[in-house]
Amino acid sequence: MALSDFQRQKYQNELPDWSMVDDKKIEREFKFKNFKEALAFVNQVGGIAEGMNHHPNIYLHGWNKVKLTLTTFATGGLSSNDFLEAKKINELFSADFKPVSK
Repeated sequence: MALSDFQRQKYQNELPDWSMVDDKKIEREFKFKNFKEALAFVNQVGGIAEGMNHHPNIYLHGWNKVKLTLTTFATGGLSSNDFLEAKKINELFSADFKPVSK
């Protein structure tokens, strides 16, 4: 079941680095110091996704940028899994990668 407006906003407030798009998906762009680091991040995100059986759209571009988009196709919108996965991805990024200014 897709989240209500209230639930979406509550979860969104906990993830200020992620943008809500059309109330149906959330996305965030990450920037890395080089291609190798960006690719390593993508592979680790893949591990999180496999573990949750919840797979984001992943766009690796500009040699050092990764844009992730999360939505739940089964509900036609956002579910709690999208926000839980975004939180895990944030934790991965904070723990294993040094942020690079945009």
